[in-house]
Amino acid sequence: MVDYLSNNEENYSVSTGCYSWKASGASKDIVSPVDGAILGSVKLSTEDDYNKVVIKAKEAFPYWSSLTAPERGDIVRQFGDELRNDKNELGKLVSYEMGKSLQEGLGEVQEMIDICDFAVGLSRQLYGLQMHSERPNHRMFEQWHSLGVVGIISAFNFPVAVWAWNAAISWVCGNVCIWKPSEKTPFSAIACQEIFKRVLKKNGLPEGISNVIIGDALIGKLIASDHNINLVSATGSTQMGKSVAQKVAGRLGKSILELGGNNAIIVTQQADLNQAIPAIVFGAVGTAGQRCTSTRRLIVHNEILPDLVVKLENAYAQLRIGNPLSENSHMGPLIDHEAVSLYEKTIDTALREGGELIFGGSKIEGEDYGSGCYVKPTLIRANKTMSIVTKETFAPILFVIGYDDFNEAIQIQNNVPQGLSSSIFTLNLRESELFLSQKGSDCGIANVNIGTSGAEIGGAFGGEKETGGGRESGSDAWKAYMRRQTCTINYSTEMPLAQGIKFKF
Repeated sequence: MVDYLSNNEENYSVSTGCYSWKASGASKDIVSPVDGAILGSVKLSTEDDYNKVVIKAKEAFPYWSSLTAPERGDIVRQFGDELRNDKNELGKLVSYEMGKSLQEGLGEVQEMIDICDFAVGLSRQLYGLQMHSERPNHRMFEQWHSLGVVGIISAFNFPVAVWAWNAAISWVCGNVCIWKPSEKTPFSAIACQEIFKRVLKKNGLPEGISNVIIGDALIGKLIASDHNINLVSATGSTQMGKSVAQKVAGRLGKSILELGGNNAIIVTQQADLNQAIPAIVFGAVGTAGQRCTSTRRLIVHNEILPDLVVKLENAYAQLRIGNPLSENSHMGPLIDHEAVSLYEKTIDTALREGGELIFGGSKIEGEDYGSGCYVKPTLIRANKTMSIVTKETFAPILFVIGYDDFNEAIQIQNNVPQGLSSSIFTLNLRESELFLSQKGSDCGIANVNIGTSGAEIGGAFGGEKETGGGRESGSDAWKAYMRRQTCTINYSTEMPLAQGIKFKF
């Protein structure tokens, strides 16, 4: 881990050997939420620094896009192999810098490896369609071309995986990338950049194929407003996403938005609670509730609600909160003191609105929790009229809501501004099919008998409503990273017009 954090003060850079970047902005200390220790200091980039990165990316694009897609895929394959070699160290860094459990840190790196494998296969499957022309002796088809420069704005909760979702697909599609990671977790981003730079150097490829720029909101605004950025993929809060969307739309650019989630699990009378309980607990407390797919609302049939609450209390009492690098810890800290403050304010608001505290509800004090970022996972009995349950809070707070009628449960689930992930636990075929139907969940992800978090890379990831509507990762999400071109070839000796139009002179 130390290798990833070595400082090069002379160049105002952080380097891992083959590459370093220079910045001319203010210096920022990066503090681990695990123990409050300073990981290191980075210089934030200015507008001038950003412009230099854009020039480097644009210079690399013509060469990179001229390679065949399988050739680009082989570079991504090599990146995946490097990640396999560095998985343990990178996973530890993610865990220590962000605060998620070591198992989740390692899982995040595995997700990067998986998307590289997916992208390698995709590099030989960038298919277009062939259509029958209405004109004789004409061939009509579509093909896909590289876009250019893809700007990636990622959040602290997944410091590396979400970037890899976008970058691996972008690369095989022939694009170059500029990545603005969260300024809260820059070292994990720099480490990934260094690993990929080793691959580029080994293959004699220009560095501008992949670029990282550490900065505050200014850099995000520059990316969103820049005509040189052909696609902006932004992950973060709904507020941030709306700002990005307006700026990108103002220049008629392309965007992929992965924004807030307020995800619910419905538990019916027909549920297998032995399946449901671990899924609920992991969904609510995994990554300390700081996933966009974290379970925030539990909608339970009133007949089984008392029994389910008792089971949840027992499960929560067994959770071990502490240093995420310890294999004994289920949950680590929140990202910073601001997140702790929001956790406390949300609980206060819920109680003022009539909620009942079932479990948790406070910070954890003590010598082993010196960073001040550790909190108790919290259960609150709520009702569907409480306004706080319609808001997303990045913290391990789970609102438990009762229902009597299945259609009511669907209505409660859908009655929030966000639409990312959803889940139902039931052994009733009719309930599960209705949940997945047009009349059921309005979310981009709908699961039956699994939780709301933990998506596989093979499916397209994203949501509806204030979640943004974008799709990343698997399925045919690759199409967002390319431009479609419809082509028609006339190999006849005539010049017929479409729709039978006659034009003679």
